[in-house]
Amino acid sequence: MAMAALFDIPVADEVRRRLPRLLAGVVGLGLGLALMVDARLGLGPWEVLHQGISRHTGIPIGTTGIIVGFFVLAGWIPLRQRIGVGTVLNMVLVGLVIDGTLALLPGLDAWGTRVAALALGVCLVGLGSGLYIGAGLGPGPRDGLMTGLSARRGHSLRLVRTALELSALGFGWALGGTIGVGTIVFAVAIGPLVQLTIGRLTLPPHAALTAPGE
Repeated sequence: MAMAALFDIPVADEVRRRLPRLLAGVVGLGLGLALMVDARLGLGPWEVLHQGISRHTGIPIGTTGIIVGFFVLAGWIPLRQRIGVGTVLNMVLVGLVIDGTLALLPGLDAWGTRVAALALGVCLVGLGSGLYIGAGLGPGPRDGLMTGLSARRGHSLRLVRTALELSALGFGWALGGTIGVGTIVFAVAIGPLVQLTIGRLTLPPHAALTAPGE
């Protein structure tokens, strides 16, 4: 497969314009997920899987997420999904931010502090998702797998996302990942939060790249 078919890299000026928003988004994602881990009140489906694998291998949870991301990205090949700048940065940087943040965070013991960390974590994941997706530089591995499967199989995004996340949750729970109230909060809140932030944070194409009359 030609390199151009694998990588979807916009014009250099557009990358420079969008990259700060992408980086802010992936940092927000990493910080939010780390706060949810430290709160110990339950994680989102993919983080439950990463945590379960981490507990059996001893590999830090963020690094585990990076490794799982590479395997998920391999699933893009038969779907002919395009890898963007955002795909690579999302896959690598979110995991590094999670590990770095967890190394610095104090252990949370007070119930009120843990609840606050959970709430802030979910909000940061929603904000980070809106920033990185709105930058338009490529979906993360898991989002790209979802959209690719939906397009190839003809199923709705909701059905594919639900199937993928339930699968991740089931395997993660079987491996000892943390499921709790935070899992429910994440499942209920993340969709509306991402929809809200994408609607406000998506960058339109640069005027110079838009044809007259469009």
